[in-house]
Amino acid sequence: MGNHKKSAEYYANVRPEMLKFIPNSATKILEVGCGEGNFSAQLMKDGVEIWAIEPNPNSAKNAAQKLTKVIEGTIDEKIGEVPDNYFDVIIMNDVIEHLLEPWDDIQKLKSKLNDEGVFVSSIPNVRYAKNIFNMLLKKDWKYTEHGILDSTHFRFFTKKSIRRMFESCGYEVVKSSGINRTKSMLYAPFSIIFNIPLLFTQLDMFYMQFATVAKKKKD
Repeated sequence: MGNHKKSAEYYANVRPEMLKFIPNSATKILEVGCGEGNFSAQLMKDGVEIWAIEPNPNSAKNAAQKLTKVIEGTIDEKIGEVPDNYFDVIIMNDVIEHLLEPWDDIQKLKSKLNDEGVFVSSIPNVRYAKNIFNMLLKKDWKYTEHGILDSTHFRFFTKKSIRRMFESCGYEVVKSSGINRTKSMLYAPFSIIFNIPLLFTQLDMFYMQFATVAKKKKD
């Protein structure tokens, strides 16, 4: 990840909209980039084991009070401490875009899933209405402290390129859903107007992120 400092709120995100993508039957869960562990803490119950990898020392310390096992460090540094063929679910919520080589990390994590396990991710959509509006009408691509063009993002994705990334890493995408639909009084009407001449083929621009559920491709 980049060297820019993030606010405490960044690491405390709960992300309730992602809960519906986690199988109810999951009992062994790994969250990569868990922040303070607030998302995975919602999944804790009797019989559930939740591991996490988190590079921020303060966040890892807080997460360790809520989850089964928290490993402080990056994926590259600590993936060897995570068991193979073990997890029902691996979660990466708005983490992949911060990685220099996400393809390598996704491929490495595949070996940590059991045969029926799924990889659940939330990834920002660079074709979000606000971005398209700013590029087409304002002629701008301005990095910010948070959002799609967060200055700590190394990679940018669309719904199509997210699918291609997972498939190229040996996964099968079983679900891809837009989340956090724009409610802006500017960008929502803009999205509708933009879609009319294109016969509503650009509906992906309504969504700030895409949630993806993928499983290991069978040989």
